[in-house]
Amino acid sequence: MSITRHETAKRMSRAVVHNNTVYLCGQVAEDRTADITGQTETMLAKVDALLESVNSDREHILSATVYLRDMKDFAAMNAVWDAWVPEGHAPARACVEARMASPELLVEVSVIAAVKA
Repeated sequence: MSITRHETAKRMSRAVVHNNTVYLCGQVAEDRTADITGQTETMLAKVDALLESVNSDREHILSATVYLRDMKDFAAMNAVWDAWVPEGHAPARACVEARMASPELLVEVSVIAAVKA
């Protein structure tokens, strides 16, 4: 059994690979002052970069959990999400309203993906 941890700090690893499955830590916006559209775009760009670093991509996402500070942003977040997910490759997904670690954060996502063969 092999477990590979990437970008590991004291508290967490940004990605963990086990049995050809990638587990990403929660990803948030690059610019926390942006609106929900901007925060969702930069959050998903960070997901892309992390997946690429462990030989995966958005076509290999198995599951995603999206956390929204306020469900009023659901439609705007989904507009960005729907444009980002490749057609025919939508993962299993949950979206919940949650209190965020920092008050300026509007959205966070946790992703599980398969490693590319």
